[in-house]
Amino acid sequence: IDIFERLIAPHGLVRYGVAPDHQNIKAVSKVYDRTVANPAVRYFGNVEVGKDITHDELKRHYDVIFYATGAQSDRRLGIPGEDLPNSLSATEFVAWYNGHPDFKDLPVDLSCEAAIVVGVGNVAMDVARILAKSVKELECTDIADHALAALAKSNIKDIYIIARRGPAQVKFTNAEIREMGHLEIADPIVLEQELKLDRASSAAIEGDIAMQKNLDYLRAYAEIGATGKPRRVHFRFLLSPVEIIGQDGKIVAVKMEKNELRPSVSGDIKATGTGKYETIEAGLVLRSVGYKGVPIEGVPFDKRSGVIPNEVGRVIDPETGKVVTGEYVAGWIKRGPTGVIGTNKPDAIESVNSMFED
Repeated sequence: IDIFERLIAPHGLVRYGVAPDHQNIKAVSKVYDRTVANPAVRYFGNVEVGKDITHDELKRHYDVIFYATGAQSDRRLGIPGEDLPNSLSATEFVAWYNGHPDFKDLPVDLSCEAAIVVGVGNVAMDVARILAKSVKELECTDIADHALAALAKSNIKDIYIIARRGPAQVKFTNAEIREMGHLEIADPIVLEQELKLDRASSAAIEGDIAMQKNLDYLRAYAEIGATGKPRRVHFRFLLSPVEIIGQDGKIVAVKMEKNELRPSVSGDIKATGTGKYETIEAGLVLRSVGYKGVPIEGVPFDKRSGVIPNEVGRVIDPETGKVVTGEYVAGWIKRGPTGVIGTNKPDAIESVNSMFED
């Protein structure tokens, strides 16, 4: 079994995507180390498939190819001002503070007093938490030295986490929201009036223990309010960024449209703009609104969904609908950017079982 990896070091998102203050999660890399240490496995780092070695070359030399390339790109907001300096993807920011070689020189300006994080998944919570933590809290992690030095000089006092829908539709886990209540120098700030649920949202979370627990934490933070800590993490709901406002080449604010929730024909709860607006002053914008895969030359790819088309892990030619013999897929490039590290184990088992069946 030969493993080809674009970067020199192995372990992908475990190394460069997991927050540096989540060492218990990064410990899973020890399991991967045992796999690579197996005499039947060879690791080839600094080799990019599609560039350094082609798809055709792999086909000539291997009976089976597995693609587990993840979701290396991010989705954009598609609004004016998104390309201003200091408007970054959470993917870039996370890679920067984790020491990813492609992003160590990322221009991150922390001289402003407020930052906006768009999105309410675990990654959004990670970047907000890193911005909110003290140097003392960060220096005992494996955060990159250049990032620690920059964060030590940060002027940021307010971090706004922006959700286009309501508190019953957040994507972060209980552990992520719980951590916000234990920050050394930052208070979580929640507006009580934004926690009121409409009838559809209340019905949607009935029996959903995890979501109800999230709401319990948010309500507790709303009740406690600010305690006088020098930094604040604000949770704001039912807002969609419509413009990143710049002045003299720098971000100064983000214009938000206020939303309301409406059930769709499919039964989902959608955010709909009201035509009313609010502007939040900030000098740093981090978008965390989803990820998508990157195509490999010669391999089928669905541009719309950002995945390699497949059936139970078997790569499918989208033009013919037929299985591509000997090619399989696993992880985010198979199913899209959903789930956590543990989600990939049953996903991989499914694909490997398909291979053995063939």
